[in-house]
Amino acid sequence: MGLMALKRLTRQRKAILEVVQKAHHHPDAAWIYQEVRKVVPKVSLGTVYRTLEALVAEGYLVPITKAGEATRYDANLHPHLHLICEACGAIVDLEVALPDLVTLAQEAHPGVEVRAAEVAFRGLCPTCKAAPRG
Repeated sequence: MGLMALKRLTRQRKAILEVVQKAHHHPDAAWIYQEVRKVVPKVSLGTVYRTLEALVAEGYLVPITKAGEATRYDANLHPHLHLICEACGAIVDLEVALPDLVTLAQEAHPGVEVRAAEVAFRGLCPTCKAAPRG
């Protein structure tokens, strides 16, 4: 889905989406705000939050939420999973094939309605894995 498909492609919306797409580290709104200000100096934090919500609602970004932490944003719309580094907190994209967990859970528990499944791996990112441990 290219930028041409975006509705109301304002300079601010385009700048915010491009910042997330180029980040490769699943940034939060505060980081995105600092980066967007380099391109659109008068942008407000509120505008960044509203735009991120709109881009999520329209399917251009995926929010990554973890209790007690700021929401992060992912521009990778291809199906993938995440590894959360236990040392530094980095979120790393993983391409791992999984069985259809929603169907498996629904078949095992027909009395409930299963709508989605969330899977996150925990471990060490490449940087922390390579770091000497002492």
